[in-house]
Amino acid sequence: MKVAVAGCCHGELDKLYETLELLQRRHNVRIDLLLCCGDFQAVRNEADLRCMAVSAKYRHMQTFYRYYSGDKMAPVLTIFIGGNHEASNHLQELPYGGWVAPNIYYLGYAGVVKYRGVRIGGISGIFKSHDYKKGHFECPPYNQQTVRSAYHVRNIEVFKLKQLKDPMDIFMSHDWPRSIYHYGNKKQLLKMKSFFRQEVENNTLGSPAASELLQHFQPTYWFSAHLHVKFAALMQHQTNTEGQLPKATKFLALDKCLPHRDFLQVIDIDHDPNASDSLEYDIEWLAVLKATNNLINVTSNAWNMPENNGLHAKWDYSATEGALKEILEELSHNLKIPCNFSVTAACYDPNKPQKNMEPVHIINPQTTEFCAQFGLTDINDRIQQVKEGSVRGEYEEEEEMDSTESAEEPSEYYTDNSGLSLSINPDEIMLDEEGGDEDQSTCSVDPSPDHPPDFSASFSDTRIMPDSMMVSSDDAMDSTNEDLEKSGVSEQTEEKSLNERALKRIGKNENGNSAMKKIKRRNQAIYATEDEDKV
Repeated sequence: MKVAVAGCCHGELDKLYETLELLQRRHNVRIDLLLCCGDFQAVRNEADLRCMAVSAKYRHMQTFYRYYSGDKMAPVLTIFIGGNHEASNHLQELPYGGWVAPNIYYLGYAGVVKYRGVRIGGISGIFKSHDYKKGHFECPPYNQQTVRSAYHVRNIEVFKLKQLKDPMDIFMSHDWPRSIYHYGNKKQLLKMKSFFRQEVENNTLGSPAASELLQHFQPTYWFSAHLHVKFAALMQHQTNTEGQLPKATKFLALDKCLPHRDFLQVIDIDHDPNASDSLEYDIEWLAVLKATNNLINVTSNAWNMPENNGLHAKWDYSATEGALKEILEELSHNLKIPCNFSVTAACYDPNKPQKNMEPVHIINPQTTEFCAQFGLTDINDRIQQVKEGSVRGEYEEEEEMDSTESAEEPSEYYTDNSGLSLSINPDEIMLDEEGGDEDQSTCSVDPSPDHPPDFSASFSDTRIMPDSMMVSSDDAMDSTNEDLEKSGVSEQTEEKSLNERALKRIGKNENGNSAMKKIKRRNQAIYATEDEDKV
């Protein structure tokens, strides 16, 4: 089936769908599915804009509200994850995923679904070590800190995903898995984005949590966005089983939705022709959600996940045959996700703007129904209970039982606290992140007669690109899949394993400080509290 993958949407739904329509007409094809890798911006009204972590000059209503109101209908089934520029209050209503508009499905904090037999997973947000072990405690109205921490990845979502054992076909993350840049055309990447050089050389660019999931799943495809550049790589995984062929992951990151940018790619993906053409639940994921329900934390306290270290009675929450059978019986073997979208907030009316609309904490009926059906905790309902004081001492008691728990415990992931990392923070790229990069992109995606879309691969060295992820200049669709072994042989013989690579260290000047080249970039110190980004 034809799957379109988009980078950062930034609320430009009309332009995205118009581009797809133009592509379909010109090439006489039908797009079966659209995947969006974050910064979707499902903004319904003025209150939602106040919950989006961008400076005031970037708070634009865009066009999602028209799909929310029913004025427009998404022409293709759309599945997306959250990024770091979202209406967090809206997405928070659907922690387990759900419909944000007819035919537009959000995967939740983390989620796995199936479409035509293809297993699709994703994790929303970006990685920040100081929030990683906390619970999902934020709720509107947000303050200057929680409007950002609300979209930071939490360890419980990674833990849940790592309980899955069945193969993953497609996985999405907003920020890149750390180290993935070593498996693609790194020279071309740094030519386009020179300010990434220090993080790349120190191996601090990207998400270590996403890298952990990449190693766990070893999916056929991994799609990302966030850094506003197109980048492809082929990662050959090692195998510990004798006689088993190693798996390979085709990684693709895409740009943001703007004219003359590489924000869209269409890929041919094998599917089950006998499978349902409806979006379906993944029963293994449902079983894991049920098994890990008692691990939910809605406080800002640090919270370690169970592990086999002698301190936890249980650490394996993977699905059992009995649990899978029970879920199938509960659903009467009907895995179709119900189309139960409902409007939960007033929709923007351009004729009656309400600039003073305040965000409120909403319990979404989709989440209520989902939790009731599978016996899960409604996270938003629990947050409200905690706020109202009806849940007392529960987490304090659990923390006393867990001798490994400490808010002062260092993160298991290295965090670069150098001055360079603070001034150039790719995890918090703003909407105006680009300086003069526009003319470096060779691919036009403006749906106008003057700028027809040309989805040509823009890499000088495409040996790391499998055929199924390359596009010729005269054809906007991907060529057919070929054996991964053929695609990766030359790359593997030329580059050593990442574990064998000695990475360069930051040089020191005579005063002992890290030697840094001053980089002219409009988005330095984005994450600093004094930045204009306050919401």
